[in-house]
Amino acid sequence: MTAYILALIGVSLNTAAQLFLKATTNVVGVISFENGIINTATKVLSVPAFYAGMTCYAVSIVVWIAALSRLPVSVAYPLLSVGYIVNAVLAYFLFGEALTMHKLLGIGFIIIGVVLVVRS
Repeated sequence: MTAYILALIGVSLNTAAQLFLKATTNVVGVISFENGIINTATKVLSVPAFYAGMTCYAVSIVVWIAALSRLPVSVAYPLLSVGYIVNAVLAYFLFGEALTMHKLLGIGFIIIGVVLVVRS
């Protein structure tokens, strides 16, 4: 049970990292290197959400390694798909992104796939 909890914490941190990075781009706008890499990096580095995202990534790596030490990679890796589900739902609420029937159908297939892999 600890292994699955660690895996889900790792997935949750990875999901949070993605959402923080999206929040960063919402502040900075479209990333373009036409204005120079230094200028672009300065803009990104000025947004606190960027650091929150990077912190979530760093912690997620440590937690994920702990999960992998307890689970076969063939079981752990598919659990990352749960992040797609959470990201889609949270992006709908936080950023107003569309949650279409096609996305919902895809989410349903992901759920079925994860359940099948975990139970095997």
